Amino acid sequence: MEYETLAVLAGLPEDPHGAVGLAIYAVAAYGFKTLEEGQARFATGEGYVYARQKDPTAKALEERLKALEGALEAVALATGQAATFAALLALLRPGDEVLAAKGLFGQTIGLFNQVLAPMGVRVRYVDPEPEAVREALTERTRVLFVETVANPALLVPDLEALASLAEEKGVALVVDNTFGAAGSLCRPLAWGAHAVVQSLTKWASGHGSVLGGAVLSRDTALWARFPQFLEPDPRGQVPWEALGARCFPERVRTLGLSLCGMALSPFNAYLLFQGLETVALRVRRMSETAQYLAENLKGHPKVKALRYPGLPEDPAHQNARKYLASGGPILTLDLGSLEGASRFLRAVRLFKAPNLGDARTLLVHPWTTTHSRLKEEARLEAGVTPGLVRVSVGLEDPKDLLALFEEALGAV
Repeated sequence: MEYETLAVLAGLPEDPHGAVGLAIYAVAAYGFKTLEEGQARFATGEGYVYARQKDPTAKALEERLKALEGALEAVALATGQAATFAALLALLRPGDEVLAAKGLFGQTIGLFNQVLAPMGVRVRYVDPEPEAVREALTERTRVLFVETVANPALLVPDLEALASLAEEKGVALVVDNTFGAAGSLCRPLAWGAHAVVQSLTKWASGHGSVLGGAVLSRDTALWARFPQFLEPDPRGQVPWEALGARCFPERVRTLGLSLCGMALSPFNAYLLFQGLETVALRVRRMSETAQYLAENLKGHPKVKALRYPGLPEDPAHQNARKYLASGGPILTLDLGSLEGASRFLRAVRLFKAPNLGDARTLLVHPWTTTHSRLKEEARLEAGVTPGLVRVSVGLEDPKDLLALFEEALGAV
């Protein structure tokens, strides 16, 4: 089936009352009729026990995400940050190393530097070019972490080449596919990524109303090269032998949900499940508008630089054509200085907020917000300059948006 069909049909469970839609299971615990039934559920993990581990509403969301991303398994969590942390927690041990792409989202860098590093995990940042990654790999490297589209540098890595290299070296390629918009713009697992993490708060939600995240993985024998999947667990079973490729998402569920409690609310799961039904339509329209804005604003005398992967002259265009369904809904404008950005944002009659994927166009100044806790050198290395403004294009009329942008640029 095509993406749009799966988006409205996949994951919808049969309802005993014939409801056309998803029910919200707003309960904490699930009862057992007998001692033996309870024992079996705890022993096998089948069925529902406690909403921290899983519930029917979140399960439906996971099934829909699996279909849309082409995944073997999916685990829904409270936020995108929770998803990234849970996935890496399942793969890393003290002494291990992560190779992370330069130019990542500021909070991801914070997670690496302030949480993983004190836990004994070494993190090194490299250009996500295959040859640079090959040279940087060591025997300690366990994870290669990249974004589908760098935030906010808007570079698109060669996912297929990186996946091939990771497979060759026995390293897990983990891709933050938040900018892939739940698979409607990009499906990294189809290009060989071993796992995907993403924030569902963005395009999956579509209205900036709820938080959510997910970890997805494909069928792979790579996990047999990780010691945590070859050692007996607390129940005495060897995860790889018992579960095969499902051992990784099961470990994510155990660590992230059961033990660390990063559970997604069933109310949020319901809204995200519903939001996915229109994500492809919204992203297509937003991308068309972003292309229109980029084509009309490039070369503007008040814009020092404009980045949009859909433009033929953009550095990311070649990889964007291969891996993305379109140029995407994000563009950046460099107004040349902090003062220029300040004047523009003060004048523009649009929302200024640190979010993406909303039905409304949102603008943010990464230098003073999302990347402000990084040192100046790290910000510049991530493609963030004092004059840069990130634009998440919404569903407004393209001509209205262009007029609002041109009006605000007059104040620069």
